[in-house]
Amino acid sequence: MAKRNIGKSFHIYPMPVVIAGTVADGRRNFMTVAWVTKLNSDPPMIGLCVARKQHTARGIQQTGEFSVNIPSVDQATLVDYCGLVSGRDEDKAAHVEVFEGALKSAPMVRQCPLTMECRLSQTVELPGSFLFIADVVNVYASESILTDDAVDAVKLRPFVLTMPGASYRALGEEVGRAWEIGKSLLQK
Repeated sequence: MAKRNIGKSFHIYPMPVVIAGTVADGRRNFMTVAWVTKLNSDPPMIGLCVARKQHTARGIQQTGEFSVNIPSVDQATLVDYCGLVSGRDEDKAAHVEVFEGALKSAPMVRQCPLTMECRLSQTVELPGSFLFIADVVNVYASESILTDDAVDAVKLRPFVLTMPGASYRALGEEVGRAWEIGKSLLQK
């Protein structure tokens, strides 16, 4: 397969879309984020990358707390809205059914079927962004997305951001079973 150099700009696929929630300047704020990843299982940790200029970054720095809310395709309009306007200019919480758990500065989005309360552990300063590394304090899931008390990705119906093209895409069909399909290449 031939390859060609396309420069240094790149995108990692897929980029899961979430809504981050925090309290900035004393007011609840929500922001769409597509740079998020699980970092560790035990203890559970998550990484959230937010541009330095974002109001949400300011809130996370002020409080040391935030939420990560994983929407289903049913919340695509809300997700896009939370990425269109700044919490400095508009009260995005007016469009969100907010609920709180143990952390008072990590407001969560009731509309999202999967939510996490996070406590900031470390901030890594990048040239244009902050990588917020946090401990996951609690995870809340709607009963409708659970199968045998575990989150079922098919029922969750998450979606991703694809770039270039700025398009939201739902997850597709199963390709194969992990830790199974590769066995066909093992030496016998």
